[in-house]
Amino acid sequence: MSPEIKNVAIVAKPGAPNAASAARELVAKLRALGRNVLLEGHVAVELRENVATREQVAAQADLVVVLGGDGTLIHAAGILRGTDREVPILGVNLGSLGFMTEVPLADLYPVLDQFLAGQCILERRIRLNVEVERGGRVVLAGDVINDAVINKGALARIVDLEARVDGRRLTTYKADGIIVSTPTGSTAYSLSANGPIVVPTLDAVLLTPICPHSLAQRPVVLPAQAHVELQLTSSNGEVFLTLDGQSGLPMQQGDILRLHRADKAMVLVKNPQIDFFGLLRAKLRWGER
Repeated sequence: MSPEIKNVAIVAKPGAPNAASAARELVAKLRALGRNVLLEGHVAVELRENVATREQVAAQADLVVVLGGDGTLIHAAGILRGTDREVPILGVNLGSLGFMTEVPLADLYPVLDQFLAGQCILERRIRLNVEVERGGRVVLAGDVINDAVINKGALARIVDLEARVDGRRLTTYKADGIIVSTPTGSTAYSLSANGPIVVPTLDAVLLTPICPHSLAQRPVVLPAQAHVELQLTSSNGEVFLTLDGQSGLPMQQGDILRLHRADKAMVLVKNPQIDFFGLLRAKLRWGER
C-alpha cells in the first residue's frame, strides 16, 4: 500500500469507444483499494458521477491516470499546471502505443498495483515556459511538454526569425518556421522536420528550422538552462504560434517569443516492460523492411 496516494484523478479521451468502460472498471478498482476518485470532464458525465473541476484535480490529485493517447496526456499535464506539486501521470493507451502513453490497457492493473506498492520508476521530463511579448506587453504565457512551433500560413512567404540564446545572437532563420522542442517533443513535429531523436530524460532544448532557405541551417541542441528568444522580423503574411498543438495565437511583426526551462517537470509512471529504445523500434518500425 502507498498511503500517500489518496486521490486518483482519471482523464479520458473524448469519444474513445472503450474509454467509459475502462474508466468504470478503474473507478471500482480504486474505490475497492480505498482511494478517492476524481473524474474530469466528460467521463464523469458518462459515468453519471460528480465532475471534478480542473482546479480540484490540480489541488487534490496524487496520481492522474490518462486513458487515451499522447494528446490526452498533454491535456492532463495542462490541468496540472495549477499545482506546485509534481503529480505523477500514468498514461494508458487505448489504441496504438504512444511515446508517453506507454502502458497498454491490458497492463493497466499490474502497473497500477506496482505503482501503489512503490515499485515503479518515475521519469521526470522537462517543460518549457513560453511567453510572447508584443509592444512591451506579454500577450501569451504558458508552458509546453512537446514544442512551441512558429509556422507560416499557406499563402505566406518565407519568414525571418531573429534567434538569440542567453542574450547572444545565434542567427536569422529564413524558413517556413521553427520548432522549439523538449527532448520529449523530439519524436513529435521536430522529427518530421529532420530534427534529432533525443532520449526524453535528457535536459536539453532543440531548435529545428522548418524547410530552411539555407541548407547550412541545421537543428541545434542547447543546454536546458538556455534562454531562447525568437523575434519575427518579417511581414510576409500569416504566421502562427502553436503550443503543443493545442493553443496559440497569430504572430505579428516584431513579436518576441521567449522560452526557458520551467521550474516544474512532468512526471510519468514508467511501464517496466518497455524502454525508450523499444518504443522507437515499435513506433518507427526500425529493423523492418
